[in-house]
Amino acid sequence: MTGTFVKTASTPCYRDAPNRFVAVDDIRFADRELGPRSEVQLILLNHWGAVLDNFDPMIIDGLAASHHVVALDYRGIGLSGGSAPLTIDEMARDVMAVISKLGFAKVDLMGFSLGGFVAQDIALKAPALVRKLILTGTGPAGGAGIERVGAISWPLILKGMLTLRDPKAYLFFTSTAKGRRAAMDFLARLKERTMDRDKGPTPRAFLRQLAAIKAWGRQAPQDLGLIHIPVLVANGDNDIMVPTSNTRDLARRIPNAELVIYEDAGHGGIFQYHSEFVPRALAFLAA
Repeated sequence: MTGTFVKTASTPCYRDAPNRFVAVDDIRFADRELGPRSEVQLILLNHWGAVLDNFDPMIIDGLAASHHVVALDYRGIGLSGGSAPLTIDEMARDVMAVISKLGFAKVDLMGFSLGGFVAQDIALKAPALVRKLILTGTGPAGGAGIERVGAISWPLILKGMLTLRDPKAYLFFTSTAKGRRAAMDFLARLKERTMDRDKGPTPRAFLRQLAAIKAWGRQAPQDLGLIHIPVLVANGDNDIMVPTSNTRDLARRIPNAELVIYEDAGHGGIFQYHSEFVPRALAFLAA
């Protein structure tokens, strides 16, 4: 599939999607949905500290042109209630419970960064639930450098504060002219929604999610050979948060994996190359 999704005045947009809530065991989870109803839903799982307003609207709008997309807030993050889990295992079980409560019998999962950890764990825990898997900017349990994400991130978070710039400009993109341009465009897209925005993560939730990421980086590798569904794996060629070697490792260890590496791109390679990624993802889901 080729071409680029173009929004028109009559096209529903993620920026206008209402906040919804589903209760699971007295915990209220926030989500937004977009796109035509379909037999298989596409569940989106996001990065460390991300809320609903951190999903790239350009990517969601493109995917929702032909798929029913549901973006979730993890427990304890944004508008969702409860305390943020300290393990990926707990996050995966939360997402599985939300999917069940929403009445979805079969789903596709797309996870970015932390969301990719969660998506892998769900695919291993509930193989009958997941039809296809898209893993972006992410890596396997025990992957190289994953436990150091905090050590890598804190100096750039501080740099963002000192320069009055969103730290994602430094964490997700390269410092080349192309990377800086992509960062500006991406961050502008995240501000498109002006009404009913999500709440930012609390410092406590941010740190608890970081603890879960470190634990994932330190735990024993999982048997990814047990994932027999089709998997699309994508990243930039210079990811400093979850080193790109992990992306290649995922593609090597998962039997039915396709690998896409974007040049002169970092952790947010799919955001920088959204016009290439969306058609690739749509073709993968349609195959």
